[in-house]
Amino acid sequence: MAEANLELVMQMVQKVLDGQREIREDIREIKSRLGRLETDVAQVHVYLAEQSTRLDRFSERFERVERRLELIET
Repeated sequence: MAEANLELVMQMVQKVLDGQREIREDIREIKSRLGRLETDVAQVHVYLAEQSTRLDRFSERFERVERRLELIET
């Protein structure tokens, strides 16, 4: 009788350990995917900053053209 109870406890412990192993694997995958997502977001920020700089330069060039053509007051 005691051995049957011990066997049942061992099976339950094994199921818990298996569940923990699956959770660890899931967390490892989530961390990996989150790291890639953070990298992608950082790259988008860099791209947006580059575009902002380009637009600022374009705006300055456009204003110079307008002044040369006397389309705006200086």
